[in-house]
Amino acid sequence: MDRAISSATQGQRRRRRGLLLALTLGLAVAALLAFRMVLQPGISRSRILTANAETGDVEASLTASGLIIPGHEAVLTSPIQSTIRRVAVQVGEKVQPGQTILELDKELTNSALAKLQDGQQQNRNKHSQLQLSLEKALNDLQSQEKVQRVKVRSLQSALRDEQYLLKIGGGTAESVRQAGLNLKVARLELERLGEQIGNQRAANAADVREVGFTMQIQDRSITELAGKLSQANINSQQPGVLTWVNEDIGATVNQGDALARVADLSSFRVRATISDAYADALHLGDAVVVRLNGIDLRGTISTISPAVDKGVVTFYARLAQDHHPALRSNLRADVFVVTKAHHQTVRVKNGPFYQGGKEQPVFVVREGRAERRTVRFGDSNFDWVQVVEGLQPGDEIVVSDMKAYLDTPRLTLQD
Repeated sequence: MDRAISSATQGQRRRRRGLLLALTLGLAVAALLAFRMVLQPGISRSRILTANAETGDVEASLTASGLIIPGHEAVLTSPIQSTIRRVAVQVGEKVQPGQTILELDKELTNSALAKLQDGQQQNRNKHSQLQLSLEKALNDLQSQEKVQRVKVRSLQSALRDEQYLLKIGGGTAESVRQAGLNLKVARLELERLGEQIGNQRAANAADVREVGFTMQIQDRSITELAGKLSQANINSQQPGVLTWVNEDIGATVNQGDALARVADLSSFRVRATISDAYADALHLGDAVVVRLNGIDLRGTISTISPAVDKGVVTFYARLAQDHHPALRSNLRADVFVVTKAHHQTVRVKNGPFYQGGKEQPVFVVREGRAERRTVRFGDSNFDWVQVVEGLQPGDEIVVSDMKAYLDTPRLTLQD
C-alpha cells in the first residue's frame, strides 16, 4: 500500500530541482557571453599604441635628405703639375692665413720656367737683329732717294741749258724734248723711291710690333709660371679648420686638382637633395625644418640648383641658428620643406594607421573598446596629421597598423 511522502523529502526534491535550474541558467548565460565574445573580437591593449587628438600647428612638408656643411669652405687646388712632397698640417687642425698646409715638388716647374726665360732671351736677340736689318734696308732706300734727288737737279739744269741754246740758235727742239723727258722719268723714279721708303717704314713698324707681341706673350707666360711656382707651397687663405688634405706623399697631381679644404666651422648650412618630382614645389625663401639627433632647427632655402642629376634636385638652406652646438660638418639630417602651415587645428600624431588618404577609418578608444570611425584628414608631415572632421581634441585613437581589423566595427580591449 502506498505511503505518503514526507515533507522533508519533498523539500529536498524541490531544492534539488532549484539547484539544477540555477545551474542550467548559469550555463546558458555563460554560453551566451561566450557566444557574444566570439561575435565581438578583442585585442590586447599591450599590442597597440594610442594617441590623443589635440589642438596645435600642422605644417605640410616634403621630406628631403640633408647634409650639414660649413658655411664657408675654401678648396685649395694645385697651381702646377707636380708631385706631393710634404704635408705640414693634419686634418682637424686649425690653420691661419698664410700658413703652409702642403708642399709640392718645384723641380719640373723650375725647368719649364728656365726654358721660357731662355726663349725670351732669344726673342730679344731676334728683335735686335730685326731692327738692324730693317734699319739697313731703310737706309739703303733713303740713300737711293738722295742720289735720285741730285740726279733730278742735274737734269733740271740740263733742261735749262738746252732751252737757252735753243733760244740763241745753238740747239735743237729735239734736244729740249729729250732733256724734258729725262727729267720727267727722274722725277717719277724719285716719287717711287719716296713711296717705297714709306712702305718700308710701315713694314718695319709691323714687323717690330709682331716681335714685340711675341715677347709680351712670353713675358706673361713667364710671370704666370713664376707666380704658380711661388704658390707651390699650398697656403691657407683664411682662418679655419683643415677638413681634408691629400696625404699621398709622392702622388702625381695635375693643375687644378683639389689638394685641401679649409672650412670656417663657426657657421654651417645644409645641402639637401629631393626627388625631381617635387622640383616645382621648391622656391627660394621657403621655410625648412632640419632635424638632427632629435633637435629641430629652422631655416630657409637660399639656393636651388637648376640642373637635375640622376633624378634628384639639390638645394641649399640657410639656418637661423647656424652656430648651434648640435651642428657638425658632414652630419646627415632630415630636411622638411614646409609647403603649407595650419595653425591651431585639430591634429594627431602620425603613425602606421595613417594611409595618406583624405578619408579613412580609424579606431577610437572609449570605455574599454575600440570603435571604428571614419575620419577626414587634411595635410600632414613627418610628425602630425591634420584632422578636418571626425575627431575632437581629447579623443584617443589607435595609431598602430589596424589593417587586419578594418572590417570589424568594434574591438574589445583586453588587459
